[in-house]
Amino acid sequence: MLTLAILGFLTERPLHAYELRRHVSGLIGHNRPVSDGALYPALQRLHRSGLIERRSEPGDSAPPRQILTITDEGRAELLRRLTIPKETEITDGGSFFTLLAFLSLVPDPEQQAAVLRRRLDFLTRPAGFFTTEAGSPVRIKDEQDRYRQGMLVMARATQQAERAWLEETLAEIGS
Repeated sequence: MLTLAILGFLTERPLHAYELRRHVSGLIGHNRPVSDGALYPALQRLHRSGLIERRSEPGDSAPPRQILTITDEGRAELLRRLTIPKETEITDGGSFFTLLAFLSLVPDPEQQAAVLRRRLDFLTRPAGFFTTEAGSPVRIKDEQDRYRQGMLVMARATQQAERAWLEETLAEIGS
């Protein structure tokens, strides 16, 4: 998720690490905090892999800052990750939303649609937070714990809204 966000934001424009951290935190920080201990090693890995470049830029009455840019190899890697996401990037809501934030960078609408169809397929499979002894999902009205019942209500509403959006978007892009 972090690599995808870094490459995605750097595709939009070159950034210095502080700006990049702010953008990444705005996207995924509510779900998983982005610390310097996670960001800077990821940037080092991406730099060593040739996916991003660094250049020094003089600071305004401050030490020079490192500006990060994505390379052609980085763009290719980003497109690969966007068009062929891992299963967890489809099934995990936070990971999928990070993917979704950059899906418009994929130039082929059919490839975009393939990713959206995978998410829709996942959302239409039977699932539940809690299951009965027989293994079937607990129905909201049968859940005795009010807080678990609340989880089920919110999850169902979120899932219905997401499915409606996915179906509408797939119809609009002709897939």
